[in-house]
Amino acid sequence: GSGGFRKRKHDNFPHGQRREEKENVNPSSALMTSFKSFQLELDTRHDKYERLVKLSRDITIESKRTIFLLHRFTSAANGEEILNESEVKLDAVRRKIKQVAQELIGEDMYQFHRAISPGLQEYVEAVSFQYFIKTRSLISVEEINKQLIFTAEDQEETTNLASNSHDKQPHTWSLKVTPVDYLLGVADLTGELMRLCISSVGNGDIDTPFELSQFLRQIYDGFTFIGNTGPYEVSKKLYTLKQSLAKVENACYTLKVRGSEIPKHMLADVFSTKTELIDQDEGLP
Repeated sequence: GSGGFRKRKHDNFPHGQRREEKENVNPSSALMTSFKSFQLELDTRHDKYERLVKLSRDITIESKRTIFLLHRFTSAANGEEILNESEVKLDAVRRKIKQVAQELIGEDMYQFHRAISPGLQEYVEAVSFQYFIKTRSLISVEEINKQLIFTAEDQEETTNLASNSHDKQPHTWSLKVTPVDYLLGVADLTGELMRLCISSVGNGDIDTPFELSQFLRQIYDGFTFIGNTGPYEVSKKLYTLKQSLAKVENACYTLKVRGSEIPKHMLADVFSTKTELIDQDEGLP
């Protein structure tokens, strides 16, 4: 009748008959052996995926902390101490990436790419931000990958590798940042450079905004060559990159036109107000 449960096909068979069929299954048959091996392989792959997700989360958190630390560079009395501390933090992040590389030994990285991609993007953002502060230029993906070649340095790790004779693991590990992860990390970098511009003006530095404006314009021009032919995530972040460039150029315009009539300690407030107006006009949250 209406509203009742639909009768399933196997309900026509007596319950005892289904139990007998289940008991008659031979667990040592070739079919059951194959399915057990499939189960073991899938469970192993799922466990590895979960471990990589946790490592990627740790990489993301530590990379964000490094970025927050680097933002203190413009206001710190001794910038070298900030850079040295950031290098220590990035070394800790690279040790996490080394664990990712060890997990991916003998595996196709692209099968686990979604698990590690967020962490790699955040790491690219942190490394490129530090590199820009040091050199005022953009780090290349080749230079980033050179820093992600690891060796078994300590004696204990080498001993453990030698004791596992059945596990043919090499003494060198490497993990390559994919071009997409690199582009997405650089796109996120533009937001940090926009914040660096505002904080620099607040500290009385009126030269950095003009350097950042030229640098962001070059990055934006490079991304426009990719356009809609690149991955969806890259084209999606192109809009945010454009907003960061507009805010920096607006800051440079204010400095050029009204810089002489606005006290330096009030410039940061003027930029913050203009930034809020730009976001409201363009519907940004």
